[in-house]
Amino acid sequence: MDSNNAIVVERTQQGQPVRVAGPGLVDVQINGYAGLDFNGPVELLTRENLTKALEPMRRRGVVAILATLTTDAVSDMLARVRQLTGLIEQDERIGSMIPGFHIEGPMINPEDGPRGAHPLQHTSTPAEHPEFLEAFQDASGGRGRILTLAPELPGAEELIARAAEAGIVVALGHHAAEPEHIERAVKAGARMCTHLGNGSHAMLPRLENYIQRQLADDRLHAGFIPDGHHIPFPTLKNFIRAKGTTRSVLVTDAIAAADMPPGEYGFGRRVRRADPDGAVRLPGTPYLAGSALTLDKGVLNVAEHCDVPFETAWAMASTQPAALVGLATPRRVEVDVRDGRFHLLGQ
Repeated sequence: MDSNNAIVVERTQQGQPVRVAGPGLVDVQINGYAGLDFNGPVELLTRENLTKALEPMRRRGVVAILATLTTDAVSDMLARVRQLTGLIEQDERIGSMIPGFHIEGPMINPEDGPRGAHPLQHTSTPAEHPEFLEAFQDASGGRGRILTLAPELPGAEELIARAAEAGIVVALGHHAAEPEHIERAVKAGARMCTHLGNGSHAMLPRLENYIQRQLADDRLHAGFIPDGHHIPFPTLKNFIRAKGTTRSVLVTDAIAAADMPPGEYGFGRRVRRADPDGAVRLPGTPYLAGSALTLDKGVLNVAEHCDVPFETAWAMASTQPAALVGLATPRRVEVDVRDGRFHLLGQ
């Protein structure tokens, strides 16, 4: 094993990790953190606010993220990415922490269930926005790393091929694809599933459905949200076994509520409620809307509940997502593990 990839774990006599040195954590799907919403008003995406959001992540051992831009009016999505790109280019510390973006929408299935918490009025198809990818790449300085879309939409196959040719990881998500849609998408260049098991219908045929199809397709990596709310841990254990640990990556899908107390976060229609149990929901509904998960807790959850060795769970949140999206081996960190959290050493 490359020494840069080595994960060194000190344990208690009972086998619990207490200190870890290894490549830092990488979150490739995160919508906000510590009070800041990456999809909120552009005027709040300031250097000061972004720095305040990134610093607590660093203290949890996170060294890189893909800031995730979700479904909205295309002009608003582009305005946010231009603002964030300006900060990335102006501030080396911010730039090292945000090497790219995850584009999650607006080209997703508009049906209730697959659409998730994305706003219906801004969902669209690749055929409606033929220049979207080029516009996003121009606004971001070529920093698009993941594009999530529904493969059954008009124009999806052509967009998948263009994105893959440009080196962007195309992820299937927020869709209700038939088997032939999934197969054509993979052949066109799709390589990943976004938060597999979520952004789907509440009721599906128990054996033949698009979740099972994606789990069984060894050509596809899968992102999983290991908070115990999006996927019950016994189900997540089965999903990871089906997909395999080397094709599984851990993400948070976190919103501004991460590393914050319970309460309401967001603005206008984007308000989310973080409950004491850690779940994030649309107010007045049972529907999940992102998470308050932090990536260190996700690693610990998978190691504790899914029969995955701690070192493997760490890699699923570190070197594996980095390699998937074309990032260099993450810089090494050392953390203490106490109170169910990671605490960065040597700041």
